[in-house]
This record gives sequence, structure tokens and C-alpha cells, in this order.
Amino acid sequence: MFCFLQLILETPIKIQNMACSSCSTGKDGQPRGCKNNGTCGTDGCNKLTVFDWLSNMSLPNGQTPFDCVEVRFKNSRKEFYRNPENIPLCIGDVVATQAKSGHDVGVVTLTGELVRVQMKRKKVSPDDKTLPKIYRKASQRDIDIWQKCRDREEEIKKRSREIAIALKLEMKLSDVEFQGDGSKATFYYTAEDRVDFRQLIKDMAKAFGIRIEMRQIGYRQEAQRLGGIGSCGRELCCSTWLSDFRSVSTASARYQQLALNPQKLAGQCGKLKCCLNYELDMYLEALQDFPPQDSKIMTKKGLAFCQKADIFKETLWFSYKDDPATWHALSKEQVLEILELNKNNEKIDSLEDYANDNVDEEKATFENVVGQDSLTRFDRPKKKKRRNNKNRRKSKSKASSNAK
Repeated sequence: MFCFLQLILETPIKIQNMACSSCSTGKDGQPRGCKNNGTCGTDGCNKLTVFDWLSNMSLPNGQTPFDCVEVRFKNSRKEFYRNPENIPLCIGDVVATQAKSGHDVGVVTLTGELVRVQMKRKKVSPDDKTLPKIYRKASQRDIDIWQKCRDREEEIKKRSREIAIALKLEMKLSDVEFQGDGSKATFYYTAEDRVDFRQLIKDMAKAFGIRIEMRQIGYRQEAQRLGGIGSCGRELCCSTWLSDFRSVSTASARYQQLALNPQKLAGQCGKLKCCLNYELDMYLEALQDFPPQDSKIMTKKGLAFCQKADIFKETLWFSYKDDPATWHALSKEQVLEILELNKNNEKIDSLEDYANDNVDEEKATFENVVGQDSLTRFDRPKKKKRRNNKNRRKSKSKASSNAK
């Protein structure tokens, strides 16, 4: 089966100040693109773009192109639409699509056979006859109306938050998305409990003069829609490439021996960071033949407890019960050997006998690997202070007079 990488980045159509120069509009009014199979070469002007690695491949003889396309709307919302009239579409085309009432405007993000793979992945049947349709390529009038509605979203979001605060509703309105024809607006919100927003809908419909739809999303979905910069200095994974959210528990941090500090382990969504799962499988594989953290060693000097373990160095540190401040480093093989002896009711003499074998007697030597003799080699030498000749003569005359 086909495999592909889905990148999630944001692109506001016709807002050229947020786009790179290669993604601007061409002379014929069509998006010029980065010539990179639908992906932005700088990854700075698109969201939810898909690398179409089948774009340069022709279909076998007699096979018709797949009649469904993937269309992206504001932020991370993507839908599948059927192209019954076989309109020639490519990635980046602005199209008018079918909606429950009126029409919507979106951007084509994927065409061809990769759409079939994506639909199977999202558990959408390609033979579903209820799929909405694509009406036409968006005209300039459609784009102007759509852009005018997009310009109102920030003002309406601010006003709707003020109305929600006045009604004392425990909810957070995070995003507003207008339909392409401007007849309806969808408000995305987050809340801990169920919220009765019937009065809120009435007040907003009266204030804005449009149909209102409320849609509750989770905190991770909110971070995915809004985006941001993580503590690593890069864009959030959920808003750039991560499309499925796996559950993250504190056990992931324990296996990786991370401090359970909520301020460091929590992301911008307030939940545990998704990146805690990235290296978890490697840690679990390494811990399969590793002694447990609560291992106890029986020695003739007393009972010893495990204080610390380093999975990568395959080293464990033990200390006696009576002397917890003194740690002894043992290798993984040594600990397994000692535990096997303890199972047979045999005790070792002491931890020092094993720890001394791990001491490296070689002294660390420091070499000048970059050829720098001194950090101040480029500094200008300080000039020595010289006394004036007059001061020297005066001092000599005084000395001679005193001698007489």
C-alpha cells in the first residue's frame, strides 16, 4: 500500500504577507506553488499540506482518475468531496464545495490515488454516495466574499467572548470559522463540564445577524487548530505533522526516568506532551532485560538498595541501608549475577568488591582539538604605561639632592 507523510501547516489564501515568495499568485490568477509536489518548500505558509509523491506518475492504461479530492478549510479541518463533473483540479486550487445550506470555500490539498488511501485511513468509504460535491472552481467573487468574512472573525471572536463572560458561562471560545458564503459561523469552544449555551446562541445571532453553530473540542484539538511554539523551540507537533493523538500517561515519564514536574511535562494544551511517547518503545525494549528499579541485594555487610539506574550506560548505583549516602556503581551483568546468587540463598561479601572492578584508573587527558592556544589570543596586548621625561628628571634631581 501507499505510504505518505502528512504535514500540518497553515496557509491563509490570498494573504501574501504570510506566504513565501514562491507561493504567490501567478499571472493567470492561479497559485504558483513551490513546484514541490504540493508542499511548501519552506514550510512557512501552509497548513495540512501533503507531499504528493505520485504526482509525476501516470495512471495505467484504461484506469480513470479517482473522483474524490481532499479539501482543507480553516486551520486543521479537512473534508473529502466528490468531483462528479471531473473538473481538472490540482493541489492549491480554491474550490466552492457543497454545504448543508449554501456553499463553502476551501483549498484542494490532495488529489488522485492518495485520496483513496487517506479515506481508508480515516475510515471513510470511497463508495459512499452521501459524500458532498464540488460545485466549481471558486470565482473571484467567491474569494472576495470569503476573505471579507475571514476578516470579521477576530472581531466576532472578541465580542462573543464578552457575551459569554456576561452570561457567566464556564467555557472558552477558542476559534471562529465562517462558511464560505458568509451565512453561518462555527464557534469552537472548550469546557470541563456541560454548558447550556442556548441564551448565548440567541445573543450572538442577534448581535451578528448570522446562523450560529457551537462545536466542542478537546484541549489537544484546540492546540492543533491554533498552533504555537513548543518548549523545544519548534512548532507544535500537533499543528505540523501529528494527526492522531495517542493517550499519554505519567508511566511514560517514569519509564524514561523523568522528574514528574507538571510544568515541564505539560504542553500548551495543559495535557502531557505527546513527545513523551516518541522514545517510549526504545526504553521499554531496553528495560526488558534490565534489573527492576526496586532491586535489593543481600550482602554480608547488610542489605543494599538501588538508588539510581542509567539505561544507556547499563549501570546501577546501590547503597547500604545503614549508609545511604555512599553509592556503589555496578554494571547490569553484575547485578543480575548477584540477584541470581541471592535467589540461591548466597550472599556476596560486599558491594565494594564488585564496584572496584568498574573503576577506570585512566586519567582524563585534555587535548587542544580545535587548535586554540588561548581564548584571548585575538585580544590586543595592553600597552605599558610610560612616565613623562619631566617626571623622571624631577625624581632624579630629588634623589641627588637628598644624597648630598
